[in-house]
Amino acid sequence: MSALKLHSSTVLDIYSAAAETELELPLVPGGISAGFPSPALDFIDLTIDLNKHVVKHPSATFYGRVKGYSMKDEGISDGDLLVIDKSLEPEDGKIAVCYIDGEFTVKRIKLEKDTCWLMPANESYKPVKVTPENELLIWGIVTHVIKSF
Repeated sequence: MSALKLHSSTVLDIYSAAAETELELPLVPGGISAGFPSPALDFIDLTIDLNKHVVKHPSATFYGRVKGYSMKDEGISDGDLLVIDKSLEPEDGKIAVCYIDGEFTVKRIKLEKDTCWLMPANESYKPVKVTPENELLIWGIVTHVIKSF
């Protein structure tokens, strides 16, 4: 089964996660040197299944394609693929996909005594103070960012 597009906006496209498949890929044990290549790389025999490694709660996991640069200083860029887990509780300091006043956004949650802020990671964007007038749903917590180069 392939991923199904559930939502599209100017900020985020959201897809269901099809985690029931298995695909074991070669894994380099002990990391990869950024210096000289190791001759041991010719003898790789370990594998990894990214569904098992990245998707902890399959029925609550979704993917989101980022549109924009409000989180660039956190290393989240336009076009990146987010792994979003809806089963995790929102916590101070977590990066979350939030649904506020009818729009999705990706921001870091900042909890103060009586206030919740949605914090961008780009000085060109202002923090969003959540007030009683806002309708806010913390839709899910970002667990991984998959980048393309």
